[in-house]
Amino acid sequence: MMPRSPRLDHDIERVLVDRAAIEQRVAELGERIASDYAGREGRLLLVPVMTGGLVFAADLMRQLPHRLRLGLVTVSSYPGTSTESRGAAIRGALPAGLEGAHALIIDDILDTGRTLTLLRHEIIAKGAASVATCVLVRKDKPEAMATPCEYSGFDIPDEFVVGYGLDYDDEYRNLPYIGVLRREVIR
Repeated sequence: MMPRSPRLDHDIERVLVDRAAIEQRVAELGERIASDYAGREGRLLLVPVMTGGLVFAADLMRQLPHRLRLGLVTVSSYPGTSTESRGAAIRGALPAGLEGAHALIIDDILDTGRTLTLLRHEIIAKGAASVATCVLVRKDKPEAMATPCEYSGFDIPDEFVVGYGLDYDDEYRNLPYIGVLRREVIR
């Protein structure tokens, strides 16, 4: 196995969720989702939010024993080096095959709730039989906690985090843990 660049680890102030905890929690979420969707009529459609939800969705879908489909969606909310959401906007088309499907939106982080709220509304409007959301991390702040989310991995402090799909300026997604980025690294 090739070692990661020491620069990546050097840019992290502290690790909030380590690799082992993520692996365990993804397995637990997979078991719960598998149980909740067992015996449902209709197809299961996973809707990962790109690009941040990619790593989480890939690990989570391997935990699910169902026949499922994958429909990617791109939503922008943190442009470039921004550390604050600028509002959610769908980029491109919603996945095909939503009508009658049980859609499970998968995202890396629940921060303001705008992304999940927007997608839930749009997917329901396209005729999905049901819509649920699953996030790896949810920030401990009022707007995040008030946003409906059926499956949540970890509640974390309201800090800017990277790793396991979460990024800063499209970097750090490849870290195998979730960590707080050092303030001096943020431009």
